[in-house]
Amino acid sequence: MNRVSTRSKISECVIEVKNLARVEGEGALLIRAEGNKVTDVRLNIFEPPRFYEAFLRGRSYAEVPDITARICGICPVAYQMSACHALEQALGAETGSLRWLRRLLYCGEWIESHVLHMFMLHLPDFMKVESVVGLLKDYKEVVAQALALKKAGNQIVALMGGREVHPINVKVGGFYRLPPREKAEHALTLLKQSRQFAADTIRLVAGLPFPDLDIDYECVALRHPDEYPMNQGRLISTSGLDIAIEEFLDHFQEIHVEHSNALHGRLKDGRPYLVGPLARVNLNFDRFPAAIKAIAEEVGFRVPCRNNFKSIIARALETLYAVDHAIELLEQYDPSRPASVPVTPREGIGHGCTEAPRGILYHRYAVSGDGLICEAIITPPTAQNQPQIEEDLRTYFPRLMDCSEEEATLRCEHLIRNYDPCISCATHFLRIKKEEVDSR
Repeated sequence: MNRVSTRSKISECVIEVKNLARVEGEGALLIRAEGNKVTDVRLNIFEPPRFYEAFLRGRSYAEVPDITARICGICPVAYQMSACHALEQALGAETGSLRWLRRLLYCGEWIESHVLHMFMLHLPDFMKVESVVGLLKDYKEVVAQALALKKAGNQIVALMGGREVHPINVKVGGFYRLPPREKAEHALTLLKQSRQFAADTIRLVAGLPFPDLDIDYECVALRHPDEYPMNQGRLISTSGLDIAIEEFLDHFQEIHVEHSNALHGRLKDGRPYLVGPLARVNLNFDRFPAAIKAIAEEVGFRVPCRNNFKSIIARALETLYAVDHAIELLEQYDPSRPASVPVTPREGIGHGCTEAPRGILYHRYAVSGDGLICEAIITPPTAQNQPQIEEDLRTYFPRLMDCSEEEATLRCEHLIRNYDPCISCATHFLRIKKEEVDSR
């Protein structure tokens, strides 16, 4: 980790973090301030672009779930689900009741990703230790239980996805096969063993010392009429936006900025917005079961919450929801049903948007009559959150001017880790301009 902080005699402050720690991927931070005025904020995502949208072109639609799963080792299910929903819309395939098994797979990803972030990446900030290793002295049993809960999530992904990382059992139209009942029973046992710890985690993180932050976020998330959103619904926002997924590009845009290899997601009017657990909870708290609402009431968590340091509470609430929902789905699991529905290639355009652990993940595909991808657009959550992260830093940093240089730097890193940024996801693409031509 390389941190540099300098202050001059004219009250100029420069905070520079050349390599952010405890985030997925490679990024840096630069903040300049004069007195109490922030003059420059740059979350510099310098990880090289990987051009997934470009090399999907010309591929068969059937290859897309396996290719997009490789975009991220932490949230591959989200990429597969958004891809499958978009392609099934383009090809006119209806998966029917298989959506419940997809929600089961999504539960596994939410559990393993949220637990990884809360305990291994985020909790050390609140406890003022360098890493999860520093928690072992006083919280060894808590860390062990967290690893057991994460293992339960991994087991669900392995059950329905074929393996824990970069699942291979997902296809356009459903799954290649459904696992036997006994394997589902094993996953169910692991979840039931960790269910109480998932509930206790909410109480644990709600008692953390949260820095003061109050920002009027424009939250954006999926909204479903009957359930907490994962893989279906309409897109809504704090200010009243309520659109079909197909209208995403009419209201949202990606902008290339010089200091980042990740595009910046903004509303068409230029405003930043927030996606992720806190946005989902703020917009969908009423969709939680009564038992989860009761724990939120017990710990004093209220919506709307305007402090993203408390996103760790939102993640804990969603983790318990995913555990309970997965238990419900596993208890009803029936491997005798068909694993997939028929899919016939045809020309079409499809849109898909699901809730990755870090927020909405939008896919759009144009498919030719022989089932080849003509165009692909992928908008990951971290690219959407990047402008809001920079705005949070602009708001928060003036309050740190009386801190030591090291303390101010650490607190800025903490603010970034609130978002659990997935930098590798965000650098899938770089816009290239040549004269008047803009090529994706």
